[in-house]
Amino acid sequence: MAPRSKNQASKLPEDSIQKVSTRSQAPQKRRTPAGLSGPATGSQAREQVDTAPGSPTQGGRKRRKERLAASAPGSTSAAALSELDCGGGGEGAPPALQAYAAEDDGGASPREAEMEAVVKVFAVHSEPNFSLPWQRKRQFSSSGSGFVVAGRRILTNAHCVDHHTQVKVKRRGSDAKYVASVLAVGQECDIAMLTVADEDFWAGLEAVRFGALPRLQDSITVIGYPIGGDTMSVTSGVVSRIEVTSYVHGAAELLGVQVDAAINSGNSGGPAFSDRGECVGIAFQSLKHEDAENISYIIPTPGMGSWEGGPGHA
Repeated sequence: MAPRSKNQASKLPEDSIQKVSTRSQAPQKRRTPAGLSGPATGSQAREQVDTAPGSPTQGGRKRRKERLAASAPGSTSAAALSELDCGGGGEGAPPALQAYAAEDDGGASPREAEMEAVVKVFAVHSEPNFSLPWQRKRQFSSSGSGFVVAGRRILTNAHCVDHHTQVKVKRRGSDAKYVASVLAVGQECDIAMLTVADEDFWAGLEAVRFGALPRLQDSITVIGYPIGGDTMSVTSGVVSRIEVTSYVHGAAELLGVQVDAAINSGNSGGPAFSDRGECVGIAFQSLKHEDAENISYIIPTPGMGSWEGGPGHA
């Protein structure tokens, strides 16, 4: 069996990020010499006649193109295209456009509400030293992701706050970090629950909605704060497999959902949304192997159990 390494939340050094520069070449422009006194050649004369404004040939070609476009089966005239482009969600627009406009008039889109509920988790860890039990190992820092649930709670992965000495969270688009306290940790299921005492942190935040177990080929969107940048990252894919899998952190065999959406270090603890805007899982690990590509895993909602229920279940 190929070794599987969990998607840890630690940041990689900047040197390890390979920068790829692409060189784009501008299309070569054909230059025509200016001030030619001699008569134009046959090809030049044809080009000048075809491109001369108001020339009979140009007008004839334009009329022929219009007649061909009008007579083509299933074609759409320019007037109809302008109505589709500029009509918006009016009465003359197609039903799909009207529904889209009605949804857009309702304020923030569902995707915006989902992203606002995702936070970045900063943790300082100090692992125990079993060789020298009276002291601990050197501290190190890591970052991961989390999301807001009911009861002013935040869900993330257990390995994101494992052996923590300090945990802080940050909202999207804000530089302020708020101290968080760990309420509960489930090592086997790799889930942890946090809360923040500062009231300012919760201003305007809404809890995510949970959905049922996704099915094969269902669309999945993973949101989090992986390596490669400081801002939020959104990746998408489909459900590839649903089966009992090995949870690396807790060394347990539990239900897992394999997706082909990119899940990298820092995505741990971030939510996976369905196309209906419902949270259907938590990103927590991926398979890194030379023969494997796009093999990532999320913890499905049945595996969360009572973790999604709020303070009464903490």
